[in-house]
Amino acid sequence: MKIILATRKSPLALTQTEMVMARFRAVIPGADCELLKIVTTGDKQAEWSLAKQGGKGLFTAELEQALLRGEADLAVHSCKDLPGENPPGLVVAGFLPREVTHDVLILREGVTVPATIGTSSPRRQQQIAKLFPQATFTEIRGNVDTRLKKIAAGNADATILAGAGMKRLGITSWPGVVFRPLTFAESVPAVGQGAIALQCRAGDEGKFVPALDAATARAVNLERAFQARIGAGCQIAFAAHAVGATLHFFHEKTGIRTLPLSETDYADPMAAAGRILRELGF
Repeated sequence: MKIILATRKSPLALTQTEMVMARFRAVIPGADCELLKIVTTGDKQAEWSLAKQGGKGLFTAELEQALLRGEADLAVHSCKDLPGENPPGLVVAGFLPREVTHDVLILREGVTVPATIGTSSPRRQQQIAKLFPQATFTEIRGNVDTRLKKIAAGNADATILAGAGMKRLGITSWPGVVFRPLTFAESVPAVGQGAIALQCRAGDEGKFVPALDAATARAVNLERAFQARIGAGCQIAFAAHAVGATLHFFHEKTGIRTLPLSETDYADPMAAAGRILRELGF
């Protein structure tokens, strides 16, 4: 079976797509994978302010269009980049097994209390401001290695990256900076953080079932239900992270909250998200 995979060209995106190919070849007999490398609007507009432009779909829309035109069979996304709803005709088939989900504070060597923090994410800004209330925020763009180089060079005192991306790239240290993993009580991860999402045309999802991870889908589908209910994109300070019987939740209206989850919640994510959001006053 020939499978054309649409992917961004960034080092992390290509690494993640190689992981998808390896899994397909291991579990789907006769899988013949081919890459379709695409430059998204978010990649082209490297100088854009994501906070001002709105990050929703900037790193996914061109991949989705390739699916709709029939140029690719699957789009490989970092799940946290995906908007809460699919375009008509597309579905999220599922996910690869999830990697670590926490954020990592990257501090320039010698800095313990950063005065400037480079991040354009409102989610990260509002949560990290509780840890460093005197800090000011500046926008920082680029691939993982570019951001690490910028912090080491003094463009800002600190930034925040997803632990999953650094782990997949094999980055455990970097000259001139120090890594400090953040707890969920300090920074609730983005919806789907650490998960690689596989998107396809509606009706094709059954072809890829052997490669999909049910445990990851169980948690991420619940998180994405909150995203769909709230209508959150990159420009909204919001996060939901499901771990077993616990939901870690953040919104600019509520701050960080820890809430119980049941099997019923996982069985009907949209109903669970609606109930919990009502309880939180939304």
